[in-house]
Amino acid sequence: MQAAILPSSLAPGAASQPGAVLDDRDAWETFGRPLAARAGDWESYLAIEGMDCAACALVIEQALAGLPGVHAVEVNGSTATARVEWSPAQGRPSQWLQALERAGYRGWPASEQLRSATRRQEQRMLLWRWLVAGFCMMQVMMYAAPAYLAAPGEMTPDVAALLRWASWLLTLPVLLFSCQPFLASAWRDLRRGRVGMDVPVALGILLAFGASTAVTFDPDSALGGEVWYDSVTMFVFFLLSGRLLEQRLRERTAGSLEALARRLPASVERQCADGTFERVAVARLRAGDRIRVLPGESFPADGRLLEGSTQVDEALLTGEADPLPRAAGDAVIAGSHNLAGAVLVQIERAHEDTRHAAIVALMERASVDKPRLARLADRIAAPFLLGVLATALAAGWWWWPSGPGHALGIAVAVLVVTCPCALSLATPAATLAAAGALARRGILLRRLDALEAGAAIDTVVFDKTGTLTREQRALVGVRTRDGVDGQEALRWAAALARHSLHPLSRALAAAPGAGDLQAADVQECAGQGLRGTVHSDGAPLGLRLGSGALCEAPVALADLAQVHLADARGWLAGFTFEEHLRDEAPAALARLHGQGVRIQLLSGDGIAAVRRLAARAGIGWSLGQQSPEDKLAHVQAEQLQGHRVAMVGDGLNDGPVLARADLSIAMGQGAPLAQSKSDVVVSGGRLDAVPLVLEMARRTRRVVRQNLAWAAAYNAVCVPLALAGWMPPWLAGLGMAASSLVVVANAARLARLP
Repeated sequence: MQAAILPSSLAPGAASQPGAVLDDRDAWETFGRPLAARAGDWESYLAIEGMDCAACALVIEQALAGLPGVHAVEVNGSTATARVEWSPAQGRPSQWLQALERAGYRGWPASEQLRSATRRQEQRMLLWRWLVAGFCMMQVMMYAAPAYLAAPGEMTPDVAALLRWASWLLTLPVLLFSCQPFLASAWRDLRRGRVGMDVPVALGILLAFGASTAVTFDPDSALGGEVWYDSVTMFVFFLLSGRLLEQRLRERTAGSLEALARRLPASVERQCADGTFERVAVARLRAGDRIRVLPGESFPADGRLLEGSTQVDEALLTGEADPLPRAAGDAVIAGSHNLAGAVLVQIERAHEDTRHAAIVALMERASVDKPRLARLADRIAAPFLLGVLATALAAGWWWWPSGPGHALGIAVAVLVVTCPCALSLATPAATLAAAGALARRGILLRRLDALEAGAAIDTVVFDKTGTLTREQRALVGVRTRDGVDGQEALRWAAALARHSLHPLSRALAAAPGAGDLQAADVQECAGQGLRGTVHSDGAPLGLRLGSGALCEAPVALADLAQVHLADARGWLAGFTFEEHLRDEAPAALARLHGQGVRIQLLSGDGIAAVRRLAARAGIGWSLGQQSPEDKLAHVQAEQLQGHRVAMVGDGLNDGPVLARADLSIAMGQGAPLAQSKSDVVVSGGRLDAVPLVLEMARRTRRVVRQNLAWAAAYNAVCVPLALAGWMPPWLAGLGMAASSLVVVANAARLARLP
C-alpha cells in the first residue's frame, strides 16, 4: 500500500460528496493492495469516524457487507479501522462512504498521511473537551460545596439560588461542548432505531441536567430542591478522562504502524544512464534501478549495495536494537535507516514486493482483527444496553411514589452505573497494548486470538534447519556416484536450488563453483525438495534435489545437514553442510524451561544430526527423518493427550503443522511474510522472541482476567446500591468513570515489555 496524499476534498472535515474521486484506480490503490487468495480482488482499509462502542463495529459491518462487490468486512472499534475485501469489477469505494454516512458514520481512506492527520485532529479536540470539562467541574464543585457543608439555616435561599444559577451557567459549556461526542452518538443511534453505549450515558446526563434546570428555574417545583450539576460535570470529566487514556493507548499501537509506514522516503536520487543522479518519487522506482542513499535517509526498496559501506538501523523492521554494518554486496531492506555513509544500491524488489510492505500488511491486518471475547461483546452489546434502559425505567417507576426528584435521581444513577464501558474495554484494550508492544520488537501478530492461545501453551516444538540453527552455513563436502564429477554435480544442484528459499538451498546456490546454470519446469515436492530440468552441454537432465527419501540416497554421509541430488537412475550426489546453533538459542531455550514449557525438536535431517544438535541445545526430546506428514501426526498426537502445542518453524515446508498447532510462530526470514500461515511472524528471526511471545500472552491473560473481574465486581456491588437508592448520581458517575480508568490503566501496563 503506497503512501500518497489524496485530494483535499477527501481531507478530514472537508465538506464533500462522498468520494467519487476514490473510484479512480490511482486513488484506491493508495489505501489497499491485491488479495493473494483471490485473483482480481483487493483488500482496502478505511479509518472510521464516530465509533464509540462495541455495537458500532457490528453496525458498520452490516452496513458495508451488503454492498455490490464487497465479499467480507472486518471492523475493529478499538482502532476505528475497517478492512474491506472487494472486487473492483463489481463495486466502488464511493459506495462504502455513502453507506457509512447513511449509517451515521464517516469514513476516510486509511492512507498514512490522512490517517495521521485525522488522529491528530481528534486528539486535539478531545483534549480541549477534557480541559473545558475539568475547569468547569472544579468551579461547579466549589459552588456545590456550601450545599453539602452548610448546616441547616446557615445559607439563605437567595444565596442558594445564586449558587445554582452560577453552577447552571458553568455546566452549559460542558453540556454543549464537552458532551458533544456522547450526545451526537446517542442521537445517531436513536434515529436509526438502535441502542449504543452512549445512549444510557446521554440519557443520564440529560435527565440530570434537565431536572436540575427545572429546580433552578422553579425551586418550588415537584422535583424538590436538589440539583446535580456537580454530578454532571464530574461524570463528563472522568468519562472523557477514560476516553483520553484509551485514545493514548490506541495511539501507541497505531503509532507503531504509522512509524513503520512512514519509514519510506518520498523521493530518492536515481542514477541516470550517463552516471548523473536525479531525484525522483519513490513510486517511480523499479527493480534494476540504481539509487544513491545518503546518510540520514531511509532505503526506499529492497536491494544490494554496489558501492560504499555504512551502518543501518533495522529496529522497526526486525527488532534489532543495535546498528548493523553493511558493505558492498550486502543486502539492505526497505524502511531501514542509513546511519553512516552515502551508498549506491541496486534495487531488487520495490513497492508491494518488499519485505517492508509485507510487514505493514501484517500489521494492518492485525489492527482490524478482534479477539474472541471482543467479538462476543459486539453480539451482546445491543441486548445488554436495552436491559440497562429497562432497568433504569423500572427503578424510576418503582421509586416514583417517594417523590419525582428522588425517583429521577435513582434512574439517573442506574443509567450511569450500569453502562458497560469497563466490560467492553477489558479485552481489546489489553490485547492492543500487548500487540503494539510486540510490534515494536519486530514480532507481528496476524491474529489477536494468538495471545489467548499462547497463554495456554505447555509444549513448544521447534524445527531445526533455519530455526534453531543459523541461516548462514558452508558447504563442507560433496560425494557423488561413481563416474560423476563433483563440480558438475554442484552446478546442476545449484541450478535447482536457486528456485528454493530453504536455508540449505540458498547455501548450495551460494557455494563457490555453483555456476550460473538455469533450471526449467521446476516443481516443489511438498516437504521433500524440488524436481526440474537442467540443460547441461545442450542435453536436458531430469533431476531431483532434496531429502534422502526423495533422492533414494544411501546411508548418511556424515553427522551433518545434507542435501541430495538424483536423476532418472537414482542417487547422484550428496552435499553436506556445517551448521551452527543460533547465538541466542541457549538463552531462549533456558527461558522456555523456566516458564515450565516442554521443548521438542523435529527435523527432516538424519537422526544422528538431530540428536547431536538437540544435545548441544539442551533439548531432551528430538526426532529426526520427519516428513511434513510425520510432524503433523506428532502434533496431533500431542494435542490428543491434552497438550497445547506451539510450533516454531521457517514457514517453508512446515505449512501443514503450522496450521494444525494451537499457536504457530514463523521465523520471518524463512518465507515470504505475506504467504505465511502462522499466527505470529518474527520479522527479525530471533529465537528469543518465542519465550517473549509466551510471556506476553500469559501477562495479557492475567490483565484481561483482572479487568473482567474488576468490571464484574464493580457492577455486582454498585448496581444493587443504585437500585436501592443508596448511590447518588455523582457517586454513580464517579464509579463508572473510575472503573473504565482502572481497566484502561491496567491494560496500559502491557505496553512495557518484560
